[in-house]
Amino acid sequence: MKARRPTWIFDDSEIEDPFGHGERAVDFLKRLHHPKSESGKFELPSFWERIVRRIYGPCFPDGRRQVQTVFALLPRGARKTTLGAGLALLHTVGYERRPNGQAMVAASAEEDARIAYDEAVGIVKETPWLDGRMKLNESTFALAHPKSGAWFRALASTGKGKLGKTPNFVLADELIAWEGANARKMWQALRTGLSKARGSLLVIITQAGRGQENLAFDLLGYARKVQSGEIENPAFLPILFETDPDEESKWSGDGVEEFDGWEDERLWHFVNPGLSLGYPDIDGLRDYAREARERPADRDAFRQFHLNTWSDASASPFVEMAIYDEGAGEVDLDDKEASQESCWLGVDLSSNTDLTAIVAAWGNPEDGYDVWPWFFCPADNLQRRADRDDVPYPLWAEQGLIIPTEGNIVDFRAVEDHIRELCARFNVAEIAFDPHLARVMMASLAEDGFPAVEMRQGWVTMAPAIKEVERAIIGRKFRHGGHPILRWHFENIAVEKDKAGNVSFHKGKSKDRIDGAVATAMAVGRAMAGDSNRSSYDDADDDVESWAWA
Repeated sequence: MKARRPTWIFDDSEIEDPFGHGERAVDFLKRLHHPKSESGKFELPSFWERIVRRIYGPCFPDGRRQVQTVFALLPRGARKTTLGAGLALLHTVGYERRPNGQAMVAASAEEDARIAYDEAVGIVKETPWLDGRMKLNESTFALAHPKSGAWFRALASTGKGKLGKTPNFVLADELIAWEGANARKMWQALRTGLSKARGSLLVIITQAGRGQENLAFDLLGYARKVQSGEIENPAFLPILFETDPDEESKWSGDGVEEFDGWEDERLWHFVNPGLSLGYPDIDGLRDYAREARERPADRDAFRQFHLNTWSDASASPFVEMAIYDEGAGEVDLDDKEASQESCWLGVDLSSNTDLTAIVAAWGNPEDGYDVWPWFFCPADNLQRRADRDDVPYPLWAEQGLIIPTEGNIVDFRAVEDHIRELCARFNVAEIAFDPHLARVMMASLAEDGFPAVEMRQGWVTMAPAIKEVERAIIGRKFRHGGHPILRWHFENIAVEKDKAGNVSFHKGKSKDRIDGAVATAMAVGRAMAGDSNRSSYDDADDDVESWAWA
């Protein structure tokens, strides 16, 4: 595993400063106060100080600053936003201010834009010599310097505040989150506005992201070429701290080093220049790394946010498949029938392109779960789907792993008949349906007294179920019999997390199928709830609703 960082930040080499602009910028920042600092002062560690000197020091003979754009890619916890707020004040009330100048912090969402703005407000309130010099307008998220007419404002693509016409300073914060048409429009407006102001500065501060179809990756590609020397552009300053997990990485040259793997703490220090100073916290990273060893999604998040690994994939896998494969022991359906152990069914009815899946789950959180799937596919489309998805649907049908139904769409009547057969064979406690396509089938089953329940596919319902499946797999308490289609579906899962850490399943690529994994989570989720000794028909979860009133 290779990583790289700019050597000039650490080699004590001379940084040009013919007019002393770099020195005065550093002096301004060091005279600020910060409310979260133990010393009360605005802390400027050596690596940030050299970056500031490199931005403002080199100038043309007429005194104009050489650097017009900064692209800083640093991991989470490097105090990027704090520095950005300090630079914004430098351009509002400091040496870089212009009469009636416009300094802005821009982000994709209002709450993100306000982070740097609130940092600046906190700095102003804590700095005695700024007392009375700045005017706050909370309704527009603006800080004004009345004497010069300069002001600093927070902007978001969907937030408050009108975009100025000629900004002389823009801090583009966490560019990886700039998605959607509005964010693109704001970006173009800021870029074109900066070109109107002489001596303007754009500072992009972000961490690594995912995927290539986004604004941040486009700029990263250019920054990499400038840093490597492929493109010569003294007006563009790349500051790239990043890791490449590819063992065949072609990275070489100045600033590139090789490490033993993502858990190598030397790598952590290499790409986190503030780690030795306590940010981020080394003990916190160690705890996170231990938890991430067997959770690919957490491991990918660790690499992205703390090692600045830019992933080509748009999302993370669910579990390590080697661990999943440890659960390939036999699931004896005849034994389940004979024992009449309680069974829960999860049903995911398909659209025209997906497979329909029924998954049975037996067990509980303490002892673990046994699961077994049944898949349905239109008989007329087996070969065409095989060609499209590059998997052997006809062979799976011959092996009895897929149940073909007549016609070119899945025959839901055949699926319903199979559910009735499973209820006759096993002790089925519940049949959980994604209600999207299942209203008619659920009503039919409920009318005949079958325990059908509606399990909506929202965060509230699915997140605990998915978490329980993950816990069981990692804890080696999940047995699936090695069913190849179910394995394929689990391998296809990509996960997304909300801000509360809840997980949802998504397809990694448009052709991938995950229906069996979704049905598995539904079945396991209801088995987990059933083990709590609550009546499934009195479940307090509003997203699970009984249809079996008889």
